[in-house]
Amino acid sequence: MLHAMIMAGGGGTRFWPKSRKKKPKQFLQLGSERSLIQQAYDRLEGCVTPDNMWVITAEAYREETRAHLPEISQDRVIGEPVGRDTAPCVALGAALIHAKDPDAIMLVTPADHVIEPVQEFRRAVHAAHQICLDQPKSFLTFGIKPAYPAVGYGYIQKGPESAQRQGLTAFKVSAFKEKPSAAVAQEFFSSGEYYWNSGIFVWKASAVLESLAAHKPELHQRALAIAEAWPTPQREEVLQKEFPLMEKISVDYAIMEKAQDVLVLQTPYQWDDVGSWLALERLQAQDAEDNTVAARHLGIKTSGSIVVSDNPKKLIVTIGVKDLLIVQDGDALLVADKRDESALKKMVEMLKDKGLGEFL
Repeated sequence: MLHAMIMAGGGGTRFWPKSRKKKPKQFLQLGSERSLIQQAYDRLEGCVTPDNMWVITAEAYREETRAHLPEISQDRVIGEPVGRDTAPCVALGAALIHAKDPDAIMLVTPADHVIEPVQEFRRAVHAAHQICLDQPKSFLTFGIKPAYPAVGYGYIQKGPESAQRQGLTAFKVSAFKEKPSAAVAQEFFSSGEYYWNSGIFVWKASAVLESLAAHKPELHQRALAIAEAWPTPQREEVLQKEFPLMEKISVDYAIMEKAQDVLVLQTPYQWDDVGSWLALERLQAQDAEDNTVAARHLGIKTSGSIVVSDNPKKLIVTIGVKDLLIVQDGDALLVADKRDESALKKMVEMLKDKGLGEFL
């Protein structure tokens, strides 16, 4: 049976000031009336029943996650005591799912992506499920056909064709590539042999546990210890003890790069990881001057800018500006060069250093 695990532990500081410690990116509504985590749940309708859905988030966001996803049983919304990257999250999810269903196939998906059209995502899920039933030792990842030579994503080089299901093709993976330089990204894009690595996976829970036992035995044992304690009164005690001791490592390094039978499924949908405010330009229509506006705004000689406000009564007027990012949210206002994402990261650190942490 197919189970799904939604990873929802990130902080999303690149969406400051709208995204903060108390309300990270997965709880935001960006181009939709539903939050990103709710959209992740909605996409799984018809593929996975709510009884077979799990969410792993940060402990601080557990109650907010439950409020956004009341359809999922409260004991399936799990709070990590500390962030340990994606491999411990997946290890824990695989151990819990395997304890419930030893033959389970599990889908792993981040909580903060935008995917359209949804029915094509579901077609990809059904195809991946069928492939994993036929090839139970395989580790399948969803590849995105590049729309442009992106430098912000990892890439997957495809090899020979391995399977076809639902009209979609899965290929053997030749190599995983780190985020490239602009020149290398152009080579990848022009070759037609590479996909963006979306961080969405399908595999048998037992296959993941076997791989971890072979390559990351300590991580494997700690995940099993938590799963064994899960039905008992010692659940929280064991989680608090074991999880912080897990190695901090990504799924790609702990599992995918060590696995023998790795496949990439060429997916048929449009995908965005909503990694920064620039994503809003891809998710929302622009006005005649190429501005992306989610606010009460009057622009005079204003072009190529992103203007966002949480207060519909507050008017934002811009005069003679270009390519700005203007975000007003509660007690903070951000005005920046929209393309200088590195400066936003530095700004977050500066707020901490200058004793302004209450604004984060």
